[in-house]
Amino acid sequence: MRRRAWLTLGAVLIGGGGVVTYATASPSDGSGAPGQDRRPVEVYGLALKGTAAGERKLPRTETEQFSLVGVSWTGALKPLEGTAQVRARGLESGEWGAWQDLELDAAPPEEVEAGMRGASQPLWVGPSDGVEARVVHEDGSTGALPKGLEVNLVDPGVVTEAETRLDAPEPAAFVMDESPSPSPSPEPTAPPSTVPQPPVTSRADWGADESKSPDPSEYNPDVKAVFVHHTDGANDYDCAESASIVRGIYAYHTEVEGWNDIGYNFLVDKCGTVFEGRKGGIDRPVLGAHTYGFNRESAGIAVLGTHVSGAASTAALTSVARVTAWKLGQYGADPAGTVQLTAGATQRNYFSTQFTAGEQYTFRRVSGHRDGFNTQCPGDALYAQLPTVRTWAAGPVDGLRIASLTDATAKGSTYYTKGTPVVRWAATTPAALIKRYDVLVDGQAVAATSGAGYAKRITLTPGSHAVTVRATHQSGAVTTATPLTVVAETTAPVFTAAPTLGLRTGTVYTGSAPVTLSWKATDDQALRQVRLLTPQAATFSAAAYLSNRTARPGTAAGWSMRAYDYAGNYRDAAVTYTPVVLQESAAVRTGSWSARSSSSYLGGRSYSSASKGASLTWTFTGRSAAWVVSRASSSGQAYVYVDGVKAATVDLRSSATSYRQAIWTRTWSANARHTVKIVVVGTSGRPTVTTDGLVYIR
Repeated sequence: MRRRAWLTLGAVLIGGGGVVTYATASPSDGSGAPGQDRRPVEVYGLALKGTAAGERKLPRTETEQFSLVGVSWTGALKPLEGTAQVRARGLESGEWGAWQDLELDAAPPEEVEAGMRGASQPLWVGPSDGVEARVVHEDGSTGALPKGLEVNLVDPGVVTEAETRLDAPEPAAFVMDESPSPSPSPEPTAPPSTVPQPPVTSRADWGADESKSPDPSEYNPDVKAVFVHHTDGANDYDCAESASIVRGIYAYHTEVEGWNDIGYNFLVDKCGTVFEGRKGGIDRPVLGAHTYGFNRESAGIAVLGTHVSGAASTAALTSVARVTAWKLGQYGADPAGTVQLTAGATQRNYFSTQFTAGEQYTFRRVSGHRDGFNTQCPGDALYAQLPTVRTWAAGPVDGLRIASLTDATAKGSTYYTKGTPVVRWAATTPAALIKRYDVLVDGQAVAATSGAGYAKRITLTPGSHAVTVRATHQSGAVTTATPLTVVAETTAPVFTAAPTLGLRTGTVYTGSAPVTLSWKATDDQALRQVRLLTPQAATFSAAAYLSNRTARPGTAAGWSMRAYDYAGNYRDAAVTYTPVVLQESAAVRTGSWSARSSSSYLGGRSYSSASKGASLTWTFTGRSAAWVVSRASSSGQAYVYVDGVKAATVDLRSSATSYRQAIWTRTWSANARHTVKIVVVGTSGRPTVTTDGLVYIR
C-alpha cells in the first residue's frame, strides 16, 4: 500500500489564508511496527473502485498500521447519499472485525475553501493492518456516487512529550495559490469565569503536530452556547489510547477533510480527561468547525466514542458539565437557560426545523449537534443525557440527601444518639462540580468539607435537634437536604421491676423445669429492647415483659438482663435463682397412699391414692411452687391448700395420659416459708390422684 499523497485531496489553508498543496514521502519499511517507542502520525488513502452502478468497494487489503478510518470524496458540501461500511483486521489478533457503519452526516465548515473534501465521521477501530470497505447508494439504487471516493486511514503514531514540544516536524514545502486571504479576527482577551477551570490536556501534551494547522486562529465575540457531540468509533478503547484518538481525529480533519485544524474546541474521553481541541487558547472564544451554521456563537465539546445506544460514562458527563459551566461562566450565561442564536446557513436540523441564514432561533445553552444540524450526533443515548449535563453544570446540587446517621438509631422518623453521630450524605451531582458541604444543626453550620466530602462527625448537646446538610454548587447555588430530627441523650434505661423467675405449668424433667421470666424496664426517651444475657441469650422488644423459659433444678443460675435505649445507653439487672425438686416422699402423709415405680415418673417413683381425705404436705422456703402430677382419663380431683388456706380445686383428668405435669403453680413476691397441702377429693367414678412431687424456686 502506498502512503496517501496529499495532492489527491487538493488544497489546504495555511497561515495568512492562502491555499497550498503538497505531497509526502512514503513511510520507511517497518515504520508502523508494533512496540516502536516513537512513531509519527501518518495518513493514507485508498481509492474505492466502482463494481456496479451506485456502488464502490475496496476488497480486503493489507495496509500499513492504522487506528482510525473514514471515507472522503470530492466536494465538501456534496452529501454522500448512501451507506458506507468498513471493517478492519486487528494488528495483534489478526482477526477481521465486524462491519461497522460510518456516520455520513458530518458537518462541513461554514466557510468552505478550495481543496476541502466531504467526509464521513472518522471511526476509531484500534491498531489494525487490514481494511475492507464498501459504499452503496441509498436504497440500492443506481444513482451516482460522488467522485474521488477514498478510504482514508490514520495512524496516530506514538508521540512523547519531548518529541511534541521540541521535535515537531518542519512544515512541508508549500506552494501558494493566489486565493484571497481572509483577515483573521482580532484575538480577544479571556474573561474570568464564575466557576473554576477544569484540568485540560494541552495540544502539546496530546501530541498535536502544529505544522498541520499553520493558519492563525479565528475568534468569536463570545460563547453563547455549547454543542455536544460524539466522535463515532468503539467505546471499548483504553483511556491510555485517548491521546492517540485525538491525534487521529486531528489528522483526519486536517489531512483528509482539508480543514485548517481539528473541528472541536474540546474533546472528552470516557475516563473524564479533557483535551484541548482547536488552537487559540482554551480560555478564549475560538471559532470551531463543529456545528454547521452555528459555529460563530458557540463552542463544541466532543465525547470520544459512539453513543447511539450506549450512554456516556459518568466521568465523561462530569467533564462535559465542568467545561460547559466554565466556558459559559466566562460570559455570565446560565447552562440551564436558553439563548437566541443567529443561523449562519440555510438548512434543516435533525428534527426538520428549518433555519434561514441571518435569522435568529432559540436554543438551549447546552444543545446537541442534532439541534443545529441534520445529524444523529451525539447519538440518542448521549442526547438523552443532556438534561443531566445542564443540571450538573448550572446547579444547584442535585439529589442531595442524608444517606445515614451512624452512632445513632432511628425510631420512626426520629434518631437517637449519645451525642456524637456521624452524618453521611450523597448527591447525584459529581463532587467535581460541588464547592463545599456544611452540616447544619438547628440552622447553624457546625462542620464543613470540600465537595469531595461525604461524612462528618458532629457533637450535639442533650435534647432534640434538626440536623441537615447544605451543598454549595460551584455556581454558588445552594441546596439543603431534608432535615432529620435527632435526639441526644445519655440517661440509661431503668428496670422498674427486676427480673423475676416463677414456675409455670408444663412438663417437668429432672434436668429442666418450666419457668416464666418477668421484668419491667423504661427509658426517659425511647426504650429500644431488653436482652437476656445469662443463662441463655435472647432479645425482647421494648413492649415485652415476660418470657417462658426453662431452668435446671438443683443448680443456682444467674439471670442477667440488659435494657437498651435507642441512643445506645443501657443498664443491667441480675438475680440468682435455684429450682428445687421435692419428691413425694418428702411430704407429710395422711390417709392411704401407695408407691408406684416407672421411668415415666419424676425420679422414677410416685404416690397414688383413691382414698377421700388422704393428704400430702410439703414445707419449704422459696418464692414460687408447682405441684407435679400424672394425668389420665381416670384421674380425679384434689384440693390445694397454701399456708392453711384452700387455694384451688384441681382436676387431674386428661383424655391423654401424661406424666410429670406441673398442674398448679403459685408465685410470691419474695422468699418466705410456705406449706402446700394437697387433699384427695374422692371424685365419684375416678377418685385416684397420682402425685409426682413438688418443685419450688428459692
